[in-house]
Amino acid sequence: MSERVITGEQRSEDQDFEWSLRPRRLEEFVGQEAIKAKLRILVQAARGRDEPIEHILIAGPPGLGKTTLANIMANEMEVGIRTTSGPAIEHQGALASILTNLQDREIFFVDEIHRLSRPVEEALYPAMEDFKFDFVSGKGAGAQTLRLQLPRFTVIGATTRQGMLSAPLRDRFGDLYPLYFYSSDDLFQIVRRSAHLLKVPIDEAGARMIASRARGTPRVANRLLRRVRDYAQVRASGVIDEPVALDALGMLEVDELGLDAIDRRILQTVVEKYDGGPVGLETIAVSVSEAPETVEDVYEPFLIQLGFLARTPRGRVATKLAYSHLGLVKAGSDQPTLF
Repeated sequence: MSERVITGEQRSEDQDFEWSLRPRRLEEFVGQEAIKAKLRILVQAARGRDEPIEHILIAGPPGLGKTTLANIMANEMEVGIRTTSGPAIEHQGALASILTNLQDREIFFVDEIHRLSRPVEEALYPAMEDFKFDFVSGKGAGAQTLRLQLPRFTVIGATTRQGMLSAPLRDRFGDLYPLYFYSSDDLFQIVRRSAHLLKVPIDEAGARMIASRARGTPRVANRLLRRVRDYAQVRASGVIDEPVALDALGMLEVDELGLDAIDRRILQTVVEKYDGGPVGLETIAVSVSEAPETVEDVYEPFLIQLGFLARTPRGRVATKLAYSHLGLVKAGSDQPTLF
């Protein structure tokens, strides 16, 4: 079985909750069927040759299962997994320390791999290609370049910003596995599975209500389930049915499309303060008191998928669908603008 070694701050209560619900095997993982089929072949072929699986790059918005899939691959290969993130590897020495302590066929999972520093990234190239690590011993005229032999291992990289990866790093991965937002049916299965693991009484209508407002994201679905469970325990009989789920989600300010208060503030900022745009990301972030990276990685992808926002060279622009959802009429239409 795999050993999970976490680098970074201690997990929060919400993260512990997420870990307890994560599937351990590919057959338990709901959705992303095309990717699962590819990974099954990858695992079977590697195990048949007694080799590590090839290096994998997993891309997609937060909460879709990148870390979960990395841990599943370790379980399927019956090897250990060492977990870190791009910003946590501050220099080449830190990378060398991790790589030289890996075991044969072990998995090295790097979250936010697009945030590796350039020296660390360049040191990783020969490690990924030849299982060797080059370092310089000494200084000045007496400096020597030494090469260490590393065990066979697999790098699994996860990124929310595929476009920020350098071409040389991207080319060293065997394949790219992009994760997409989940369907409501897939999220329904995830909610039912999580409720079963948590021993939370829930009927089909209640589970579908939560799934329909989960933004196409399993992490959000599980988080909403937890909040609705608390509401059902305090304000109802403890059973999650459709009326209880609807009341709880209303209290959480999650609307019928899954938009929360910050999503609506982003849309209102673009529509009401800047006449629908274009407006820059930094300006939007300041207006809603969020970091630009959070707006771009967490909120914007879902708003773009819904067709509420569009990216242009000059900035973000609200669409007619956004005006309609906010109960407004876009300026320039046949009807007067409502504010």
